[in-house]
Amino acid sequence: MNIALLLIVSVTQFTSLARAGETNTAAPAKIGAAEAGKYYDQHMVVTGKVAQVTLRPTIVFINLDQPFPNSPFAAVIHSENTNQFGDLKALQGKAVEIEGTIKKYHDKPEIELDGADQLKVLGAPAATNAPAAK
Repeated sequence: MNIALLLIVSVTQFTSLARAGETNTAAPAKIGAAEAGKYYDQHMVVTGKVAQVTLRPTIVFINLDQPFPNSPFAAVIHSENTNQFGDLKALQGKAVEIEGTIKKYHDKPEIELDGADQLKVLGAPAATNAPAAK
């Protein structure tokens, strides 16, 4: 009888641990733009102030904290995704959070943005479903 009880308790604990691993959806850590180079290949939220937005025909660069070439971090948006982000030039001077996997490109950290959910403007008013004023 003790063996059966021990077996049931062990299976229950194992199942609980397995479920805990499945539901662990902790938010990624937030770091400043200057720290991004320490976290290559990790999913993070990088925070900073947009110092420069550079629009090119095939790509957009959003440099945080300082303009290129001194920026410690850049967000990159390829042309097929830019229509998801609205007026990117309006980000100039805004505090932002950029979420994604940090990659190294030309010895600098960057995150490639595929969707607007990866970019959050801090202190921006929440979107509403109210009709536009005429």
